[in-house]
Amino acid sequence: MTTARVPSQDRLEWFAEMVSHVLMPTVFQAHDTGGFYASGGLLDVGTAQLAKFTYAPLRSRRTEALIRKGDPEQYQLGLVTGGSAWFAQQGREAELSAGDMALWDTSRPYESGSGTDGRGVEVFILQIPKARMPLPLQQVDRLLGRCVRGGTGMAAILAGFLVELARKGPDCSPHELGGLGEMAVGLAASCLAGQLGSTVQQPAELRAHTLLRRINAFIELHLGDPDLTPRVIADRHHLSLRSLHALFHDEPEGVAATIRRRRLERCRADLASPDLRRQPIQAIAVRWGFSSATAFSRTFRTAYDSTPRDYRADALKHADDPVGSRYPTSTTGRKGVGRVGDVVAGVHRP
Repeated sequence: MTTARVPSQDRLEWFAEMVSHVLMPTVFQAHDTGGFYASGGLLDVGTAQLAKFTYAPLRSRRTEALIRKGDPEQYQLGLVTGGSAWFAQQGREAELSAGDMALWDTSRPYESGSGTDGRGVEVFILQIPKARMPLPLQQVDRLLGRCVRGGTGMAAILAGFLVELARKGPDCSPHELGGLGEMAVGLAASCLAGQLGSTVQQPAELRAHTLLRRINAFIELHLGDPDLTPRVIADRHHLSLRSLHALFHDEPEGVAATIRRRRLERCRADLASPDLRRQPIQAIAVRWGFSSATAFSRTFRTAYDSTPRDYRADALKHADDPVGSRYPTSTTGRKGVGRVGDVVAGVHRP
């Protein structure tokens, strides 16, 4: 949602109401009430939620009275991606510029501000339920109100993942988003633990399961990259090829087969979508990582015993079947998944 169609005198109140729904009750004071602007969105990723806000310079405050009014009992990790901001909690104050992060506890008072340089700010906020935070309470308390510098190491990896999740997450299924949410929480916990010189301790079996979920989520986010290969996946997750293949040993299929199947499923869904009937078949293939038209046609026919052209014709012929088409719809535009930056799903949930 955006203030674009909200009267200027009502914009700050509108923003406060939106934040109250999406995050928690908070008091705001704008530097320039008449020129205030804001937009925001929310993506539900199962274990957590990812919000994005862009707004003009302001100050905010959360008091004990507001905590009693409403507390989601979360840890919230803010990532500044544009402009500057500061955040104060537990007697500590973090000065944040683009790429930096700070953690706060919704059950404790805090103050924050943005636009000390006169510019607006863009921030992503990962909302983690306290019950799902892997770090011990004592460690989390030491991190509140501290600046986590971005740009390198684990912080840079986490920041890049959150931005990519916001961009491509809305095209994922609820099941896929659940895996991405677990991955986001795991990355955040590892990044925060690293600030204290410690690690998140997990049993070996759980670590393997978490890593597998993370790799599957990585595959989903990068299906359109024609260079996505087991080698790339192994390198990006600091694994040897042998270790990567071992992770998939008990899975129904190997890494390369998983990539191929998921690409074909996305192509098949788009070919069956009436909304995409005018898109060339090759454009659909390229969108999901097939750079060669010949290779795509051969692979598709092997998997579905039909050429892409024949499959599309048959699928569209049955699109208006009143009993219900036996072909899947496009993977894009699923109901119930808000596109971050466009719609605040937390305000008007489907």
